[in-house]
Amino acid sequence: MNQTVEYIKELTAIASPTGFTREVSDYLVKTLEGFGYQPVRTAKGGVNVTIKGQNDEEHRYVTAHVDTLGAIVRAVKPDGRLKLDRIGGFPWNMIEGENCTVHVASTGEKVSGTILIHQTSCHVYKDAGTAERTQDNMEVRLDAKVTSEKETRALGIEVGDFISFDPRTVVTETGFIKSRHLDDKVSAAILLNLLRSYKEEKIELPVTTHFAFSVFEEVGHGANSNIPAQVVEYLAVDMGAMGDDQQTDEYTVSICVKDASGPYHYEFRQHLVGLAKEQEIPFKLDIYPFYGSDASAAMSAGAEVKHALLGAGIESSHSYERTHIDSVVATERMVDAYLKSALVD
Repeated sequence: MNQTVEYIKELTAIASPTGFTREVSDYLVKTLEGFGYQPVRTAKGGVNVTIKGQNDEEHRYVTAHVDTLGAIVRAVKPDGRLKLDRIGGFPWNMIEGENCTVHVASTGEKVSGTILIHQTSCHVYKDAGTAERTQDNMEVRLDAKVTSEKETRALGIEVGDFISFDPRTVVTETGFIKSRHLDDKVSAAILLNLLRSYKEEKIELPVTTHFAFSVFEEVGHGANSNIPAQVVEYLAVDMGAMGDDQQTDEYTVSICVKDASGPYHYEFRQHLVGLAKEQEIPFKLDIYPFYGSDASAAMSAGAEVKHALLGAGIESSHSYERTHIDSVVATERMVDAYLKSALVD
């Protein structure tokens, strides 16, 4: 499990807002090749690897996404600051005060900054605390001596440059993992560790399984464009959502019953529940009201497969997130148990 945590730290250290994922894809390819696999990079930039199983007639498809929330330069303001456009779904207050990096396309340079509301100073602006946070008043204050649009553009910054948020990854002595982008780099780390262990221990899975690391989940069209025809089961490994009326916590694996797309496949869900009970894996069933996954996107795209969703419980989703090693362990055990089980009846 220490290795899974190391993968989490390595993944969160790589900036990968949706649409700007080449570096994280390179990391995945290099890591998987190091395990002894032959990964394939998809046209969209995702990374897939297949393990042939005893049953090669019917296949499984398991996903985790490595794209994250982020932003893009919408405009360079007259005072040299940057107007933003969001990548992914989150309210503006979730990123207020966050340090960030502008990835300058024209030069390859990186310029640091901080995301703030325009009327930040409470000594000057009466509405600093009460003003609604919108695209019109949220901006990037660059860590560069610029006071005009001309000076900022002289840095090479242009509309369309990607902006990543500092992850601030911390692993506490009490077992908590705090970071941006645990959604969904916790799941990607889990799949990496399982793939490593299967290769090292020469484990043969009962069913041929495709592992897909997708790069467009946060905008709704992740790993649903290249599902092999033999696939009959599709498992998305993604975060469990916490809040009022939710059963999900930071110490168990969360199995999703329903999200904004509708119910997940009942027999598949019950198959997972049965495995959890049989192997004494702590779990919670839950509904995520404002949520979609790679699996639900596959359903919308017309995939004829059984679909399910499970993942570690993530507190403060799409903000400065937190989970506990207990939830990571439970989730990894759950995915492992599923991959070593028979197909869903």
